[in-house]
Amino acid sequence: MQQGSANLNVMIKAARKAGRSLLKDFGEVENLQTGIKAPRDFTQKAAAKAEEIIREDLSHARVNYGWKSAAGDVDGIDPTRNWIVTPLDGGTNFLHGTPHWAVSIALEHKGEIASAVTYDPLRDELFWAEKGTGAWLDGRTRLRVAGRVALIDSLFATNLPAANEKYLPAAIKDLAKLLPASAGVRQSGVPSLDLCHVAAGRLDGFWQRGMNLWDYATGVLILREAGGFVEPLRSGQTLLEDGHVVGGSSGIFEKFAGTVRADG
Repeated sequence: MQQGSANLNVMIKAARKAGRSLLKDFGEVENLQTGIKAPRDFTQKAAAKAEEIIREDLSHARVNYGWKSAAGDVDGIDPTRNWIVTPLDGGTNFLHGTPHWAVSIALEHKGEIASAVTYDPLRDELFWAEKGTGAWLDGRTRLRVAGRVALIDSLFATNLPAANEKYLPAAIKDLAKLLPASAGVRQSGVPSLDLCHVAAGRLDGFWQRGMNLWDYATGVLILREAGGFVEPLRSGQTLLEDGHVVGGSSGIFEKFAGTVRADG
């Protein structure tokens, strides 16, 4: 069984603990679906509780590190290291009782992702990677991207913007280019898991515009360590700052990225 660093072990412990808390709360979501406000408030509280669990574990273990999440950034005494946390990736799924969401924790060191954990509590699947040591599923199975080389045989994922959101027209144009040339496009609502599933060979590529760093930070390292590629969607963009991402397996990346990048 592959062993990780002390930092990674702390991350795994925190992700699993937060996942257990979210599982308990998710069991109550179905009972709230007849209302409108109740499930939204409940989901926000569940995510806040999960973040507090993670924050307590990570801050206790590494008091000097900074913090980045949707709840806000906190500068650390050590300016070179930051935790990047999504306590509930797929909150809209959780809100609607859809069983697909995850917990993600990354460690950024000097502007690069050094360690990454994405935990799927519903399937009890733990994806993790450390820079230079490969990507792993539960520490037992080394992740490798799929070997497909034809676009028409390949399956992709994205998450489409909601009504009137900024990037909806661009996403529709992307689909018009990719759907006729591929085996299909899936939307799961969980970017961190989509990137992990590319790393595991379940998907061949993922792209999306306008994400927050905590939505995809873990997937960048996990996919790269599994032999894939992750880049900014456009030249001149910065991967960990602009939030426009395209990633895929090594055999299909150039064809896939070229398709979604075509014509702006």
